[in-house]
Amino acid sequence: SNVAPLYLEEVRAVLSGCCKAVSVFTFPAGEENKHLDTVRNLYEHLILEHFDRKDMLAALGGGVVGDLCGFAAATYLRGVDFIQIPTTLLSQVDYSIGGKTGVDFDAYKNMVGAFHMPQLVYTAVTSLQTLTQEQFACGMGEVIKHGLIMDADYYEWLQAHREEILARNLSVCEQMILISCRIKRDVVEQDPTEQGIRGILNFGHTLGHAIEKLMHFQLLHGQCVALGSVAAAGLSAKRGEITLEDALQIREVFFQFGLPVAIADFGLSKDEIIAATKNDKKMDSGKIKFILLHRIGEAFIDRTVTDEEMDACLDWLMGGSDEDERI
Repeated sequence: SNVAPLYLEEVRAVLSGCCKAVSVFTFPAGEENKHLDTVRNLYEHLILEHFDRKDMLAALGGGVVGDLCGFAAATYLRGVDFIQIPTTLLSQVDYSIGGKTGVDFDAYKNMVGAFHMPQLVYTAVTSLQTLTQEQFACGMGEVIKHGLIMDADYYEWLQAHREEILARNLSVCEQMILISCRIKRDVVEQDPTEQGIRGILNFGHTLGHAIEKLMHFQLLHGQCVALGSVAAAGLSAKRGEITLEDALQIREVFFQFGLPVAIADFGLSKDEIIAATKNDKKMDSGKIKFILLHRIGEAFIDRTVTDEEMDACLDWLMGGSDEDERI
């Protein structure tokens, strides 16, 4: 419902030139509408419009639209083709790449889903100009993550080009999106169904998803990824993998790009956050799968993180951004 007034008619005109007919399904914006009831309504629409297996869906919007449309495409008539037309920075660098689709079930994020690769991902960088500052910053949560887990040079490049990125210089943003998409592509091609290395893309997501759930999605996904990444950096430093200075710098970089780095004002307790991690779909044989950093640009999957360690890094997350803090 947010995107339709901005881009629907332009996209409809393009698609009408190569399709027999274009049928539109619009639903209310927001993570709170990414659930099975909305999928059911979409199924009904497709049935009434006589969609068959040779027809195609197009997801025009952000991550909510892309995830929900992709899941419907994966399951309608046992699978139809779809394309992604992401309009938010977050969906351009993350949700639209890699074939993960899904919807939330009650308060559990993406608990129901399928792997279903799009036939095409088309990004119009000009759509960044219509994003709110908060939505743009959310995308940066995933962008910064890509540098931290796979490419230290990219992480440094982001800091060097911070002013141009925040000013939404389109040529710089296009280069940024391209590098982020290549990083995600390279990981996904090695492990399309997340049996191994693809798990590193979940850096910041273990605690981030728990916070997102407990806040009832009042915080956006990229904001929660930033918080989880700060915590994971703190734990990596506590274990001696990266330096304290690295962890403090990581926190400062997220902060400079407009993302939250502390949860003191959210009314959450450490115990409930830790408990929420145990209900995440990223649990592996009863163990929490935590992504940590050997160094900036090199992440690894760890299944030995204890509740006590999470408690300690949440202590750090409960604070502010003073540089004299110690983990």
